[in-house]
Amino acid sequence: MVVASKDSKERVSRISIITIFLLIAMKITASIFTGSIGIRADAVHSIIDLVGAVVGLIGIRIAVRPPDENHAFGHGKAENIAGVVIAGIIFIAAGTIAYEAIKRLIVGGTVEMVSLGIWVTAAAIVINGLVSWYALKVARATDSLALEATARDLLADVWSSCAVLVGLGLVWLTGLTVLDPIVALLVSALIARTAYLTMKKSIGGLVDTRLPQEEEELIRQAILEHSEQLAGFHKLRTRKAGHQRYIDLHLLMPKNVSMVEAHQMCDHLEQDIEHRLKNTSVTIHVEPCDEDCDQCSVPCDSEKKIP
Repeated sequence: MVVASKDSKERVSRISIITIFLLIAMKITASIFTGSIGIRADAVHSIIDLVGAVVGLIGIRIAVRPPDENHAFGHGKAENIAGVVIAGIIFIAAGTIAYEAIKRLIVGGTVEMVSLGIWVTAAAIVINGLVSWYALKVARATDSLALEATARDLLADVWSSCAVLVGLGLVWLTGLTVLDPIVALLVSALIARTAYLTMKKSIGGLVDTRLPQEEEELIRQAILEHSEQLAGFHKLRTRKAGHQRYIDLHLLMPKNVSMVEAHQMCDHLEQDIEHRLKNTSVTIHVEPCDEDCDQCSVPCDSEKKIP
């Protein structure tokens, strides 16, 4: 299952890289013939996308390595690191596009062969849209942060191209070439937002941010389903590294429960939680109840309690 996941992630990463190469060639050619700053900015974005896709592929390959002597918890955070790098690259793309657009507003310029630019940009939207959709689908299925960052980078390129297409359409309709760099500025803002969201999610794993509330609720539900056999639980801690989730908690058991029964309960809970949340490692510390019987619904024979 792990190998299949790794192969699918790497396959999508390679498809993304090939697609970006094609888009770069298309956009650079169109920008030369048309002189459009919007298309040129979009081409720069694609070049930066290429770097991000390569970084993402490297992160995926490192993340799937098994634990070793120096990395007992595996290499999952390599995907988080790759996500941060890709987010930084997207920020650079946004800044580059904004700089080129502002320079064109100040200096001025013309846009020629607008129809060619429109057709090339429309084709880029279709190609990039299909690849980014597929990459995001696989990223969610495999829970890959690096691949998700690459997919969102490609999706940002789709929105970038859409904005360029709108700008070229307006130039074609009105003849106002100033609309081209104005649209490019809007593109840079959209790309910067994508970079922020990608950075936020990737850094969350590096600083051991807890799992989302809905995932922690699934953990609580798995435990509370056995409230008749448990005295309670506390100190629930969660975190995520790459696609791997780590959960640990303290489980309160009635004092008359044997070690074998406590171990069986822990095994059952670990399997149940891992079934509800894939790629999960669960650690449970068992504690005897504190005899606060008013707060406990577990039927307990006090004569059998271990003193």
